[in-house]
Amino acid sequence: MTAAAAEPLVLVPGLLCSPALFALQVSAFGRERLVLVADHARSDRLEAIARDVLAVAPERFALAGLSMGGYIALAIQRAAPERVTRIALLDTSARPDMPERVADRRRLMEIARVEGVRKVQGMLMPRLIHPARLGEADLVATVLQMADDTGLDAFLRQQEAIIARPDARPGLEAVRCPTLVLAGAQDLQTPPDIAAEIAAGIAGARLVIVPDCGHLSTLERPEAVNAALAEWLAG
Repeated sequence: MTAAAAEPLVLVPGLLCSPALFALQVSAFGRERLVLVADHARSDRLEAIARDVLAVAPERFALAGLSMGGYIALAIQRAAPERVTRIALLDTSARPDMPERVADRRRLMEIARVEGVRKVQGMLMPRLIHPARLGEADLVATVLQMADDTGLDAFLRQQEAIIARPDARPGLEAVRCPTLVLAGAQDLQTPPDIAAEIAAGIAGARLVIVPDCGHLSTLERPEAVNAALAEWLAG
């Protein structure tokens, strides 16, 4: 498929993540198609973020989101299913937050107000990347820099949007486009059983579990993720 004919791809980052989350995907797929990384930092409700993305997205596009980006991707699909040609849900969940998770988010928001978002990202790091990679200076620096680039105000809006998100499980059966569900085998934030739940709810969804990989799969195992995305885009 030529670059002119290939459907555009919209990528939606996660909480405290910048376009750097998808740098290796933009590099891999940008040669053959238009690839856009969505701005998910300006609103404090998923529905408003979905409208923001749809306002600047092509008329029809493939859609992929990681973690919070997956919540947004499902909100976009609910709002405009006729515009989404296919959807990839990476290291994400269709479940709402339980009260204890909301309380933890509020705690992190207070820490961020006092000590900054880099402090919060550092606290979250053991849940964001595979334990064996916590000593990799370049990877850790990239994850911390994404928090700095996001900033406090955007982080607070993102957390409010996540806290208010609905239970997306009842709507999964309405997803009719080609679907990829992917998770790192060692993802502690959204484990493989959560990914399997999403895949089971969407007819024909393909489930991919990436070995030796934590939550930020696009950064940790880009070759495996890109291979899965390439198959999904070609399907």
